[in-house]
Amino acid sequence: MPERIVLFVSSGLALIVLAVFAPWMFASAQQSPTATPSPASNEEVYVSSLPNRGVAPEIQSLAWLNSDVPLRLADLRGQVVLLEFWTFDCINCIHTLPYIEQWHQTYQEQGLTVIGIHYPEFGYDRDLQNIAAATQRLNVNYPVGQDNDGLTWRAYSQRYWPTVYLIDKWGNIRYVRIGEGAYQQTEAAINDLLAETYVEDDT
Repeated sequence: MPERIVLFVSSGLALIVLAVFAPWMFASAQQSPTATPSPASNEEVYVSSLPNRGVAPEIQSLAWLNSDVPLRLADLRGQVVLLEFWTFDCINCIHTLPYIEQWHQTYQEQGLTVIGIHYPEFGYDRDLQNIAAATQRLNVNYPVGQDNDGLTWRAYSQRYWPTVYLIDKWGNIRYVRIGEGAYQQTEAAINDLLAETYVEDDT
């Protein structure tokens, strides 16, 4: 039954009875039923404010250290990838390696994959055995791809050692650091990208 409001006029000359539908009843009559939200719609989605610099070029290295198989970005969707271009006799590169190794140890269980791409500067650092000896001496335990022919180096339009790229869970470049320093900033960017909500693209 709709609500009824009775109004008496003070003059006593007339009695006016008004039957009024409640506003909530009128509004509900004009609205379609609300669909029950799916569980996915209740989940919070986090997107980092780091800029999207475009799709990261694929890694071309064939020879690898600290990995049984060649690593490819296409196989690492859902992971955040730290990619560092370096060469073992570069003092600036050597200074970055303890930080890179620490991030590898700290965040690998949280979804960070660290990859070194070794592009040589001189003839002796083209030798895979020399690179292997250097990784042991410098305590580099994450995968390192040999890039003697420079295919990956040129794909990234590389000019400097060291350079760090952070690649998000969809394979996009989101952060670039050239040279030493900015370690806190880089680590903050790692955490920010790890926090992003990843939904696999089925298309």
